[in-house]
Amino acid sequence: MNKPTEEEWFVGLFYRLSKSNFRSKFKLSQNDKMYIEEKGLDAIEAHARDFVAKRLAPAHPTNDGKQTPMKGHPVFIAQHATSTCCRGCLEKWHNIAGGKELNQRQQDYVVKVIMTWIKREYDNCVS
Repeated sequence: MNKPTEEEWFVGLFYRLSKSNFRSKFKLSQNDKMYIEEKGLDAIEAHARDFVAKRLAPAHPTNDGKQTPMKGHPVFIAQHATSTCCRGCLEKWHNIAGGKELNQRQQDYVVKVIMTWIKREYDNCVS
């Protein structure tokens, strides 16, 4: 069996996430939307990179499984919606094993998943 392309993987991932009762309940709040408008998507992506590097990339993150708040920043909401909130979810949903520091390619992938969700959710809210 051939490995799916990144595009095929994303289509399948977001389809599976949409079928999860827990993951599909996450939406951007009005405050999140205003924050995105105020800061801009480049700043939101920079925040995502920082959160991923500090809270998710270590081999054994502090408070793993509880390190991502359920509210307070659009990236946090996106992490729960995309199952990029902890190492257990990364392993289950994204096939990224725990116990080993995330390399730069893996961190870039996680940020891309988060930002894809944020952009889709934001576009659905403003269009």
